[in-house]
Amino acid sequence: MEVLGIFTAFGLSASAGLNAYIPLLVVGVVAHYTDWIKLSSPWDLLANPWILILLGVLLIIEMLADKVPAVNHINDIIQTVVRPAAGAIAFAASANVITDIHPVLAMAIGLLVAGSVHTAKAAVVRPVVTATTGGAGNVPVSIAEDVTSTVVSFLSIVVPVLVAIVLCVLAAWIILRLWQRANANKKV
Repeated sequence: MEVLGIFTAFGLSASAGLNAYIPLLVVGVVAHYTDWIKLSSPWDLLANPWILILLGVLLIIEMLADKVPAVNHINDIIQTVVRPAAGAIAFAASANVITDIHPVLAMAIGLLVAGSVHTAKAAVVRPVVTATTGGAGNVPVSIAEDVTSTVVSFLSIVVPVLVAIVLCVLAAWIILRLWQRANANKKV
């Protein structure tokens, strides 16, 4: 059972790298309305109705800001702090549900996972999309990121093993691509 809590934590923190508020809102709503997650203190504040409303408002603001050209780049700069922090909170809250991981270690892992996903998104993917489409591709990519974050957040809670398999396959594919690119550059 402890392994599933870790899979959930990794999935939620990874989705926080795409959108800070979706996994926090999903965890809060699921903890508030179901018995699937029982958050311990201080993470149980995520299930507070006022916090859920605040997260909903912040989610709407981020979604709107991420769809407006030029504003989305400013939003990514602001989210460079927010998304890793949200990932740290999501990891610590969900990992501590089932496991006895020290909260500082859990927050550090969540920070690194969400920060890595956010860095790949903001420093690699989005600039390439903007440059190759003249900015026209940013809105569909942003929508895809929001959908992905939502799906990964829900699946992380409901079917954490599936998320773990998908994340491992994705990580292996990225490592393989980077390795192939490094070897191709050596030959030139």
